[in-house]
Amino acid sequence: MAVADPRRRTCGTAYATAAFVAALASLFIAPDACKALEFSDLAREGELRFLAQHPEPDSYRYESRVRVGAESLDSGIIELSTCHYQLDPIRKIVIAFNPNRLQALSIKSTQGIGSVEVKEHHVVMADVQRGASICIDLRSKALDRIDHQTYRLQAGPLMRRYLDGYLPMQAKLTFEWPETLVSLYQTLPEPQPGVKLSQHAAGAELTMVFAGRLLAAIDLRRK
Repeated sequence: MAVADPRRRTCGTAYATAAFVAALASLFIAPDACKALEFSDLAREGELRFLAQHPEPDSYRYESRVRVGAESLDSGIIELSTCHYQLDPIRKIVIAFNPNRLQALSIKSTQGIGSVEVKEHHVVMADVQRGASICIDLRSKALDRIDHQTYRLQAGPLMRRYLDGYLPMQAKLTFEWPETLVSLYQTLPEPQPGVKLSQHAAGAELTMVFAGRLLAAIDLRRK
């Protein structure tokens, strides 16, 4: 991303994707507002930069909550709620889920969106206003078995694209599981500035502030 001034106004067409890779929901956003950002807050193609502080705390963010049940360890099916907040104004947005994983899909809530329609494994939004939000509930075969004792949930690719680079975004991933059956083994990325992990016996929360294209994962170990 060629920039003459290290401090610039980022305005123009951009898009963001935020998804559980096993449920794969891709969201495209075209913001028409300009935000003042430091050049160091942006990421070029192929870069991934974690940020200790969010330079645009009121911009687009993604949240998800995954519920792993006892039966999930055998079936691989989990309950998942995803929310996209602070959307930018655009005429139409289509979220496409992976049809090979998706078991059920429903709209939980919307705000600032003219119309929403579920078409098979797609969610189609029209007349999206600035600051709009949508939350979607689904059931997906998203828990992958790594070996006889380890299971993995992946999220991504998570990104907020701008031209040939990426703008900062926040993603908060919340997990719940039966504390008597599994425990947290590891997360990718690991905790660091820009990546915060909080956990307890029956769950964990991974909050990431970054610029770039991120694939996140959480591994559970069967007791």
